[in-house]
Amino acid sequence: MKNSNGRTTSAQADASGGPAEFGRWLTGRLESLGYNLSGPRSGGRTAFAERSGISASTVTRLLRGEMPTDTRILRTLAEAIDVPYPEVLVRAGVLTNAELASVQRPTAPPGGITPEQAADQLGITDPAERRVFVNMAQTLRRNTNGEQQLAD
Repeated sequence: MKNSNGRTTSAQADASGGPAEFGRWLTGRLESLGYNLSGPRSGGRTAFAERSGISASTVTRLLRGEMPTDTRILRTLAEAIDVPYPEVLVRAGVLTNAELASVQRPTAPPGGITPEQAADQLGITDPAERRVFVNMAQTLRRNTNGEQQLAD
């Protein structure tokens, strides 16, 4: 990522080898998929642009390591090159590996969360659905002996 002065931040350096490294990685990935990128008129960039739905100029910028600020482009890119979106975000310097890990494996508060809090976080607002959810969660909770408790 670039800060307000246009300089690469340490988060980007931690996440990837920087924009040039991303361009090299993407070039290698496209070539492994059969796109000929050997020259400006080789047709590989245009073919990939047409197949992916990303403009040819954006494909050229990505291959040069000029990073987009729009993560929708990176999502489209990930789908087009069959690489998981989170990996592309890390390689592009949008996320560090540590940031990705914290999102993928969030830490619960000490003692966990209550079924009511889980229902809130899941957006379960219908009173009947909420009761079913809370009762099911309570039913599945295990007591200290490892036996299932039954909800009231």
